[in-house]
Amino acid sequence: MDTRTYTALVVPAGNSEPMRLEQVGPDLRALESLVGGPLESVIRGDWHVYLNAESGTMVLPVNFRAGQLMHECGLDLDGIRGTAVFLGRGEHASEADIPDHLARLAEELFGAPLAA
Repeated sequence: MDTRTYTALVVPAGNSEPMRLEQVGPDLRALESLVGGPLESVIRGDWHVYLNAESGTMVLPVNFRAGQLMHECGLDLDGIRGTAVFLGRGEHASEADIPDHLARLAEELFGAPLAA
């Protein structure tokens, strides 16, 4: 059983909630708990983001920050909803810590240091 943890960037949909760096394991249930339901993943280069697969039918709030962060990285998806959890991609598509460049970009875009 994989007991490692990885540093993830958690971006809540509510703009009043701080984005934060959080240690997460590769446990699907823990990730589902963070996004509030079943997972879907979007992969881009050296990172990927977990989203709630039922966000549209659950009518979760739009996550403007996650959408803008993804847009700045060259990925345009409409209607990103709910909490987004960004992680890095390791060898053989395994989990890894969020890449430093992505965490720095989030801080620059939203003008605040990430809460730990």
